[in-house]
Amino acid sequence: MITRQRLAAGVCALLAALTAGIAFPAGAVADETAEQAAPKVELVLDVSGSMRARDIDGGSRMAAAKQAFNEVLDATPEEVQLGIRTLGANYRGNDRKTGCKDTEQLYPVGPLDRTEAKTAVATLAPTGWTPIGPALLKAADDLNGGEGSRRIVLISDGEDTCQPLDPCEVARDIAAKGIGLTIDTLGLVPDAKTRDQLSCIADATGGTYTSVQHKEELTDRVGQLVERAADPVVTPVAVDGAAACAKAPTLKSGLFTDREEFGQQRWYRVEVLAGQELRTSVSVAADRAVNPDYGVLLRAVTVHGREIVRGEATGNGRTDVVSTGLRYPKPERDDDDSDKPAPEVVCLQVTNSFSATAGVKTTPGMPLELTVDVVDGPDQAGDVASFGLGRGWWLLGALVLTGFVAGLLWGWISRWRVAVWRTN
Repeated sequence: MITRQRLAAGVCALLAALTAGIAFPAGAVADETAEQAAPKVELVLDVSGSMRARDIDGGSRMAAAKQAFNEVLDATPEEVQLGIRTLGANYRGNDRKTGCKDTEQLYPVGPLDRTEAKTAVATLAPTGWTPIGPALLKAADDLNGGEGSRRIVLISDGEDTCQPLDPCEVARDIAAKGIGLTIDTLGLVPDAKTRDQLSCIADATGGTYTSVQHKEELTDRVGQLVERAADPVVTPVAVDGAAACAKAPTLKSGLFTDREEFGQQRWYRVEVLAGQELRTSVSVAADRAVNPDYGVLLRAVTVHGREIVRGEATGNGRTDVVSTGLRYPKPERDDDDSDKPAPEVVCLQVTNSFSATAGVKTTPGMPLELTVDVVDGPDQAGDVASFGLGRGWWLLGALVLTGFVAGLLWGWISRWRVAVWRTN
């Protein structure tokens, strides 16, 4: 008679075999588990005296920053090495030379001890100058080394006070080194000079600028940027869209950045062969105060103006980025012509319905990020992802199938055990 222990061991062995043979077919997920270099992020926080101002949801700018840091630290992915640097946190005097050296690393870049990092942030109090340029130079040094992605997230409420070391020039110098470091900036005050400087810093390295006026916005945006560091490294390419498809630049697969003015149209061209699928998405960031109720439209049209497919999204003033996307599968040719067919030129049109609030400058245009991917179409063997299913769905489907088979097997074994028990 089979004992319960032996029966359980047999079931476990069978389930293990099913999982190994079904859920993990050879090579299906090997490339997803390959070890990658750890991404690095340093949060650079302005702790100058102006951060005492109480104009963010009834509290001080410093309080909003601390709350954002605490929530972001809790949500930081395990694989991200995170550090914190301050500027203007220590020197209270009036000596400019000394004040412009006031930047220190509050928490070193590395594996995150959330309790220790939170404790360090809790001790901060608004104090001194605003040496953004020197802080960026030091932050770049903090992130030096390694092959993973590197990102600086700068949160400030004012212009640099340590000229002539222009922080925008510092950012350009960092970009010129070719070390793949991105600087994203967040402004806590909707001031034109602050916005222009922080936008310039971000643009120099392919980063983003966001104007933040509420605590939840600050938390959400910093969290997004930290999580983005864990994504595969893709260097965006600056491109100038045209006012019409005929003059638009032709894009290959990749990530592109542009600027789009309020209510403006930007056109781009993509070549698609028979049997291929075009997948594209666009995000437009409201980096300044805008009126509520807005939208972004992405259209794929032929060179003759006939619409093929469209994607659209709307917002109501509660988000600073609006994104949408579309897909266009071009069918295979039915004939047997051996000559390689000419690609179809697809025109991509990006339109927005943002409008600026009173007194807000409309130039430069808002940051636009366009993703283009031309892949084998859904008719190609094995291209499960072309139906919107990533490789992770193989695992999910396999686990469901394994559970189903295991359930049947367990039910059969249970009935057999009951039958044996009755006969004894």
